[in-house]
Amino acid sequence: MIEFAWPWLLLALPLPWLAARLLPARAYSGSRLRLPHPGLDALWQSGADARRRISPRWWALLIWALLCVAAARPQTLDDAVQPPRSGRNLMLVVDLSGSMGQADMRLGGRIVDRLTAVKAVVGDFLQRRIGDRVGLVVFGDRAYAITPLTFDRNAVREQLADTVVALAGRETAIGDAIAVAVKRLRQQQEIEQADGEQVIILLTDGVSNAGSLSPARAAALAAAESIRIHSIAFGGDGGEGLFGIFRGSSNASIDEAGLRAIAEQTGGSYFRARNTAELAGIYAQLDRIEPAAQLGLPERPRNERYPIPLAIALLLMLVASLWPQRDYQR
Repeated sequence: MIEFAWPWLLLALPLPWLAARLLPARAYSGSRLRLPHPGLDALWQSGADARRRISPRWWALLIWALLCVAAARPQTLDDAVQPPRSGRNLMLVVDLSGSMGQADMRLGGRIVDRLTAVKAVVGDFLQRRIGDRVGLVVFGDRAYAITPLTFDRNAVREQLADTVVALAGRETAIGDAIAVAVKRLRQQQEIEQADGEQVIILLTDGVSNAGSLSPARAAALAAAESIRIHSIAFGGDGGEGLFGIFRGSSNASIDEAGLRAIAEQTGGSYFRARNTAELAGIYAQLDRIEPAAQLGLPERPRNERYPIPLAIALLLMLVASLWPQRDYQR
């Protein structure tokens, strides 16, 4: 289907007819085109009789009509799409310290380590974050921004899948990890030059025992930038290990009070996950707390087609300039 962006320009189509009716008539005269080489000139003039059957008046009218159509901007419409109405900048902060290698989680009927469970749950979470920019920060002794904020959620998931326990060290620098995430979000906001939703989802199974910045100080930096932090304490209460043997309670090794304080200080929420199912439920709850971009009104992308009549008009003008002419009387 073809539509015109500026259909009112088609009103110019009868202008030549009006000009012919209102302006006084005058004779038109022209001279025959001569090519420099006698052979070429003879070849060109051999078809002159057939070409002269078309009056220059009709050439001009046709060219004028094509120019009017091009000026009206004909467009074709593609299938309707629903773009995201709005999104948010979301930083995932994931603990890779040595304790994340503890095999006390069950996934698909088998016992896996904590990081493997996190990869599965967060991977599903990323698939649902349509319209969000997502980045990834991992931390151990130090914190590293593995993936910058991007709409490519598959890239973030692949980067998370490639991480291993103790990649950034075996200790836990929660404060530094929050600070790195805050810095990335601030940089993105400066690029966008607009206020938007800024969120950090922090997951850890330990107590901050490394880094140069305390979690409380890092949370204050986030609060100053209006960044919400949702904190997740992850780890089993004497989780099931190999051969069905339960091993080591993790309650004492997780700073639940500190993580709750971080969330409260920034306007976020605190969660406790003791197994994979609870962790999946928390990320589903985060989908409701921080809803992904809703689809806006359907839009049909428009493709400009004015170059086609414009090109034909220019081609006809070129041909007309080379056309053998004779005298015509209106």
